[in-house]
Amino acid sequence: MIKEWFALRGKLSEQSQIIYTLIGFIITIALWWILAESFAVNKAIYNDSELLSNSDSLSVLDTGLRTPVTSGTEKVYPLLPRPDHVLKSFGDLVSKDQLGSNTLHSIWLNVQGYFWAILISLPLGFLLGLFPIFKSLFSKQVDALRYLPLSALTGLFIIWFGLGDPMKIAFLAVGIVVYLIPVVVQRVGELEEVYMQTAYTMGASKWQLIKTVFFPGVMVKLIDDIRVLTAISWTYIIIAELLNKEMGIGSLIYTKSRQGQIDKVFACLIVIIFIGLLQDKLFALIDRMINPHKYYKIKQAGLSEGNIGVIAILLAIVCGILCNYFLKISILCTVGWLLFAAGMLAMIYAYFLMSKNVSK
Repeated sequence: MIKEWFALRGKLSEQSQIIYTLIGFIITIALWWILAESFAVNKAIYNDSELLSNSDSLSVLDTGLRTPVTSGTEKVYPLLPRPDHVLKSFGDLVSKDQLGSNTLHSIWLNVQGYFWAILISLPLGFLLGLFPIFKSLFSKQVDALRYLPLSALTGLFIIWFGLGDPMKIAFLAVGIVVYLIPVVVQRVGELEEVYMQTAYTMGASKWQLIKTVFFPGVMVKLIDDIRVLTAISWTYIIIAELLNKEMGIGSLIYTKSRQGQIDKVFACLIVIIFIGLLQDKLFALIDRMINPHKYYKIKQAGLSEGNIGVIAILLAIVCGILCNYFLKISILCTVGWLLFAAGMLAMIYAYFLMSKNVSK
């Protein structure tokens, strides 16, 4: 057993992994609780009503103000809240602070930023990676953009796009683009020469080579890079929401931190982590749908349903963007929600079929 624990690049059984994962969570919560208690302080409770009732004159009141009446102490957690306090704070966040609507707003901003970033990065990255003239002209400038401190440019984004959601979406999209374009260029350069030579031997034109060799070859690896950038996107969306604290989980975190409600701040952070994990799983599922050859040797049941779901979700995003910013037709929003629901149901059904097939 001990040898399995410390085997280099070893693997535990599935049952052992589940058990040790649960133990790990228990240890993490226990350490969190211990640290919270170690940073806790006792704060005096002042009995203002007793103070005022005993104050018969200004002199007595003045003496009472100099020596406040206390009725005991209470333990407070100014630096790190206890896990149970964080769980209890979800009730107020949902009922009083509109946690659900704020979270959905941030997710929608995140999705739009990702949509525009990918739409911009793919063609520019392929131009720089495929054609030497564009690479020589602009590759150095694009590489230099990665060192640009975007948080210092928030004033420019406000001037260009105002204080509304378009500014936040643009800020997020640019934050992803400066990392994604160099990655696309790198993936184009990493494609093995043998695939190109095979396509040329079969008489493929340049356009056919791009469509059937470069694009699928790059997308196979690029989907993993996009998954990694999910964490960066949430960092930027929080910064953008601080510029105009009207709505969003980032503005909610800022407000609660200013009010000293640390338990609610931690609750919001847990929500963001949970959303990030769900996004990662969704990207992994999409990867299995559009690149099944990475995971399966034969065609699996559910792939066609999964592709339909991916297409429906992409169309839903397009409908939502058109409805909110361009055509302003309300029915497009309804169509977008219907497409999104249909796409998610199709992907869930595809995942069920694929899991059922693998279990056999």
